Amino acid sequence: MKKICFYYFLITLCFSSNLFATEILLLKTYEKKKDVVGWLMSEKLDGIRGVWTGKVLLSKNGNPIYAPRNFIKALPPFALDGELWTFQNDFETIQSIVLRNQPDNRWDRIKYYIFEVPNQQGGLLERLTVLKDYLKLNPKAANVIKIIRQERVVSIGHLESRLDKVLAAKGEGLVVRNGKIPYHTGRSRHDLKVKKAKDAECTVVGFKQGKGKFTGLVGSLICELANKEIIHIGSGLTLKERKLPPETGSMITFKYYGLTKNGKPKFPVFMRERQTE
Repeated sequence: MKKICFYYFLITLCFSSNLFATEILLLKTYEKKKDVVGWLMSEKLDGIRGVWTGKVLLSKNGNPIYAPRNFIKALPPFALDGELWTFQNDFETIQSIVLRNQPDNRWDRIKYYIFEVPNQQGGLLERLTVLKDYLKLNPKAANVIKIIRQERVVSIGHLESRLDKVLAAKGEGLVVRNGKIPYHTGRSRHDLKVKKAKDAECTVVGFKQGKGKFTGLVGSLICELANKEIIHIGSGLTLKERKLPPETGSMITFKYYGLTKNGKPKFPVFMRERQTE
């Protein structure tokens, strides 16, 4: 037990600066005018991003993830990128398991669903084949590691039909990627998230101060919904809006992607301040 605790202490010490956070693949938003026929699409899983460096498991922000020893032992000696996930519409449970500062006894519910094998040669399917070959040689690892199914887009109608099916099953959306592009990090026009957003309105009742690059600015708006629930909206704010945010008492419009189990809007994004007549 002492060895395990010391191991996690070292991970925390090494990665407390979050330097790894700038070195991962990030998604842009799909726009209908974009031609993605021939690209690869997969379901966008609503889990916790897990980045395996080949030695340690990190969150997308570079913080250590405290998975149990048997989970870590199943991972290969090369890097992986994917989602720690259970099933659709289970984000709150996943979060409560994965984000603890010590291994939770419910980790047997979590699987590691892989959408990328970083630093390997070739296009996306060739990179994923590296992991497939590893699983053939290490079949027990398949109890932990799953490869997210990639499907080629044959038409925009095909994409929209697949998206409708995922949303009907309470999934989050899709990811479309140009499968011919070599591995890269950062945001790219070759890697897009596909979702259907809904609009709603709320009243600004306060502000949360920003951190990091937003120090001294508004980090998020504290808003009240019509049912009196409180939500925080930080995404979508421009630098100008962070300096001069909507006033307390003003109505704003935001978009969101489904509801949590508690009925709150998921992933709210600021759109605009509602103009009074």
